[in-house]
Amino acid sequence: MISIESEERPWGRFFVLHDEPTYKLKRIEVDPGGRLSYQFHHKRSEAWTILEGTGIITLDGQDKSYTKVQTVLIPQGVKHRIENKEEQKVVFIEVQTGSYFGEDDIVRIQDDYNSA
Repeated sequence: MISIESEERPWGRFFVLHDEPTYKLKRIEVDPGGRLSYQFHHKRSEAWTILEGTGIITLDGQDKSYTKVQTVLIPQGVKHRIENKEEQKVVFIEVQTGSYFGEDDIVRIQDDYNSA
């Protein structure tokens, strides 16, 4: 099913491009100074491909800078986040694969915005 739902967040916004039984595809934009929760998932893995900007991606406590057309694979259960320390937004495509793609599969370890 093709969907163009979007949601604003304190760090930016995301757009659900496809929501299928076997995968979910999102476009995520992180505003300058924003960062996602440090989190992991029980039921899905993710792949992030940077389209614009430079993001600092943390995987299990290790930080690395990723830029345009670089991809990071995030296995199920691995703690992760992306941070934008630049003056332009960071845009990336997130491909989720696994058995469940609901937002309630986000286990937040650290969150700047006290998200539920």
